[in-house]
Amino acid sequence: MTMAMNLNLSLVSSSSSSTRISSHASYVSKNGNIGSNLRLSFRSVSMRKSGSVSVRSSLETTGPIVTVGKVTEVNNDTFWPIVKAAGDKTVVLDMYTQWCGPCKIIAPRFQELSEKYLDVVFLKLDCNQENRPLAKELGIKVVPTFKILKDKKVVKEVTGAKFDDLVVAIDSVRSG
Repeated sequence: MTMAMNLNLSLVSSSSSSTRISSHASYVSKNGNIGSNLRLSFRSVSMRKSGSVSVRSSLETTGPIVTVGKVTEVNNDTFWPIVKAAGDKTVVLDMYTQWCGPCKIIAPRFQELSEKYLDVVFLKLDCNQENRPLAKELGIKVVPTFKILKDKKVVKEVTGAKFDDLVVAIDSVRSG
């Protein structure tokens, strides 16, 4: 997988025979998938007589991954890490509830938008009891509410199942 990532490296342990370095990062892959808490562990680093370095490493993702062209369900724990990993991409959050009729009607159209705008991250948050702290933090008053974020800040909001208004808001943030 080809990706761009930000790495924070730290020395975990060192001995005469090996050095262990760990990192935590967020990344965007070549196909646009976004993830957070990527862990790259260097199990051994050794210097050869020729001056080259031999590295043994492993790579694993330990956090949520967002797939481009799909809507990703988020919660209190995954929302902000995904928004941070999105970097300067536009993020659209659908705040809904299971019992909301208009939420159910607009959900398939929201999915269609995620397939159309491949440069935008589409998320959905069930504003149930478990996610109430995040819903309150984001200032939800009615469902559905769509929050549009850019550079980790809410820049637009659309309340109600107003599809055309949502498209206009997304286009204005993408172009601005």
